[in-house]
Amino acid sequence: MSDASTWFNEVDPRELYADKVIGCDGCGDSPLNGKKDGIVCGPILRLINVDYEKNLYRGSMLIVTKGEVAEPKVEFQVGQSEEKNLGSESKHPNLETGQFVATKFYSESDYSFYRYAIEIELDSVERMCKYSIDGKLEPQYRFFIPSQTTNFNTISVSCNGFSLSVDTTKFKGSMWYDILRKHANVHYHVILGGGDQIYSDSIKLYCESFQNWLKTSDPIKKYSTKCSPEMRSDMDQFYLKEYLEWFGYGHWKGSTENSRTTQRCFPIAMSTIPSINMFDDHDIIDGYGSYSHKFMFTDVFKSVGKSAYKYYMLFQHHTSIEEPEAYNKEKCWVIGAQPGAYIGEKSHSVYTRLGPTMAVLGIDCRTERKLTEICSKKTYDILFDKLAQDAKLGKLDHLLLMLGVPIAYPRLVWLEYIFSSKFLFIFKWLSKKGILAKGLVNEFNGDVELLDDLNDHWCAHYHKKERNYLLARLQDFSAKQGIRVTILSGDVHLASVGRFKSKVHTHHITSAKVDQDKKVLNEPEKDVRLMLNVISSAVVNTPPPDQMAKLLQKRVKNHHFDASTDEDSVPIFTTDVDGENRSSNAFMNRRNWSDIIPVTTVLKNKYLNDQYKFEIGDKIVPGRVGIKTQIDEKTNIGHIPYPVTEKGIIATIHIEKDTSSAESETVGYTIPIPELQATEENLSHAGIKHLDLA
Repeated sequence: MSDASTWFNEVDPRELYADKVIGCDGCGDSPLNGKKDGIVCGPILRLINVDYEKNLYRGSMLIVTKGEVAEPKVEFQVGQSEEKNLGSESKHPNLETGQFVATKFYSESDYSFYRYAIEIELDSVERMCKYSIDGKLEPQYRFFIPSQTTNFNTISVSCNGFSLSVDTTKFKGSMWYDILRKHANVHYHVILGGGDQIYSDSIKLYCESFQNWLKTSDPIKKYSTKCSPEMRSDMDQFYLKEYLEWFGYGHWKGSTENSRTTQRCFPIAMSTIPSINMFDDHDIIDGYGSYSHKFMFTDVFKSVGKSAYKYYMLFQHHTSIEEPEAYNKEKCWVIGAQPGAYIGEKSHSVYTRLGPTMAVLGIDCRTERKLTEICSKKTYDILFDKLAQDAKLGKLDHLLLMLGVPIAYPRLVWLEYIFSSKFLFIFKWLSKKGILAKGLVNEFNGDVELLDDLNDHWCAHYHKKERNYLLARLQDFSAKQGIRVTILSGDVHLASVGRFKSKVHTHHITSAKVDQDKKVLNEPEKDVRLMLNVISSAVVNTPPPDQMAKLLQKRVKNHHFDASTDEDSVPIFTTDVDGENRSSNAFMNRRNWSDIIPVTTVLKNKYLNDQYKFEIGDKIVPGRVGIKTQIDEKTNIGHIPYPVTEKGIIATIHIEKDTSSAESETVGYTIPIPELQATEENLSHAGIKHLDLA
């Protein structure tokens, strides 16, 4: 371990990670093949919760070992993170030392799962925790804990893997390298994994018994087949191996020789930035929950969900479903009302404070999901009861709401109707037989391949009422409590910012309406209906073609959520990464990730302050970091400037410049998000469409 004299020594991240950006070592064979006994996965850090009443930071560390080896010993030192925080008379940081207590909470085959309890007292300054494993100290074996008065520096990512047929040789860089490089200067405190932390679609390629079931041509036999113990064991072995390879080594393989990769920076990031994760379909298999009930309810497909859920909890939450205490009573859980129809477990949403005035709620939108329902109303009641209870404990300025799939996004219902039309029957039959348009339909229930993606969306015709119900409740909570809600989403493989705001009248306006419009445009910090949906994906997967961004841009309209709320997309990408003007200014189809930083931290951090170049009181038009756009009466009302406020946060989407460059450089696009400086007891939702409040 470090001594006090070397405590603040930092190493250039390029020296640490440059040779680990991306590579082919082990891309052909499993890195587990021939692996000797010892640690095969981890360390992986997880943030559980932060208790500001007890002044306590709680997390966990996961280490998985293979073979008959001793329990790894994890020792730690905690001290101030920056030399400038030392008192004037102090020459060395006051280091606290100890050992993280381990629990062997699960074992399978030749593998043992150890969870290490992390409990560290918050201090008046940011602290750094360095740790060693069996005496070995790696440069990345450290994480940062913010002061007791500072909100977290937060990362939001999703779609952390490739689709099966992607040619990965075209991607020489890694967004995780960019994250690690910035982490050395910013000190990120938590990663919010918005879903698809692992791409497990290859179960249909590498789990032989499941593959054979998919190939069953007789629909009666296929739908009536029971999942045998042998088949379930095959599924378990697939997910176990998939997680060990991806979380342990960053190793992934798809359907061809060109769809294989090793992303070494991903497991490094997991060892130095704690995460809070939520579930989505690729953590199971593409589209899980959004196929017809008849197919979803088959015993084999239900078993796929049960197996994936088991390993999702093990690797992403360091919890076994067989542990009553950790699985049911941990403070971070907000447990759903009833078991999901297919997975058979209750949903596990996550909630914790991310600072004294900021919190995060990650809603589990997959465990209960059906084609016609995402979460039950009883589960929503439990979620909003939790929010109301926590709001009573102390002032919250910001709530980050994790929803895997965007909720403020262009409608594509017309595509749903086309893909589900009866007129496509003959084409689907010919595609299924391989005679025409091979790949048009999926191998699950014979629907058009893209239909499950459309059915996943909140704006799908099956989910419109539920979407509007959730949004109305969020608006009511936000306005009543005076808490700014910001939604974080991924899934769609491009970057965007959706927006709800108070209505701006464009014609037939009275003087009162003119005054109201000026307030909406000039004082967004007082707009109780302002709610942004920051959409950031993919951190690894390939983006869609330019045609998709153009299609979505054409679908951008000023929708009326209700009589008082408009919904649109923020034109944040007016210029490309090279400075050229863009017509698809609301959608950027490049790989990306995002962060959310408190304004006060940006101003105090020299690295950030040099980039953003703003002061409290400035009004910033969403766009490229460091570039201020002038506003005049000719400016489109979509380009609303947002104020930099003392209690505000700064959301930035970092866009990859060049997929062929191992430098992995990004360009930032930013939007200030002010705290809500107003309250309103009873919002009107008159005029809202597709809403059932019963």
